[in-house]
Amino acid sequence: MGSVSDSRIMQNASWILDEYKIKHEDQIVSAHRTPTRLIEYAKHAETKGFKVIIAGAGGAAHLPGMIASHTIIPVIGVPILIYNDKSPKKYDKKFSAFEGIDSLLSITEMPSGSPVGAVGIDKASDAGIYAVKLLANEFPDLKSKLKTKCKDTS
Repeated sequence: MGSVSDSRIMQNASWILDEYKIKHEDQIVSAHRTPTRLIEYAKHAETKGFKVIIAGAGGAAHLPGMIASHTIIPVIGVPILIYNDKSPKKYDKKFSAFEGIDSLLSITEMPSGSPVGAVGIDKASDAGIYAVKLLANEFPDLKSKLKTKCKDTS
C-alpha cells in the first residue's frame, strides 16, 4: 500500500488471503516518497517467489503501475478513495474531489507494456478474491477450497 492510511482498506485483501491460508506480507511502499524502496521491493518479490502482488493507492495512485513496470509478477491495483479522517465534520469524511475516479484512472491507464489488473474503488476484498483465483490455477488444493466456497455462497 502507498501509505499507512491505506491499511483500513487494504486489510480487506489480507483477510481474504488469511481465510484461504495464503501467506502474504503487508508493506508500505510509496511510489512518490520512496521510489528506490519500490524498485527494491519489486526485486524482493521476485526473489521470494511471489506469485501475485496486490497494490493499493489513492490520489495519483502510481504504486501499482510502478511496481508492474519493475517486475513480471502480475499486479492487481486497488484504487483508494482518499478520506480526510481529521475533518471536524463527522459527515464530511470524503477528501477526493473525484470520488476515487482519479485513482482508478491512474491504475487502469498505465502506458502500454506495464499492464495492471484493477478492481473497483476501495474493493480490496475483490483484489484478494482475484488473487486467490489466479493462484488456484497453480495450486489444486486452493482450487478445491475456492470451488467449495463458491458453492456455499450460491
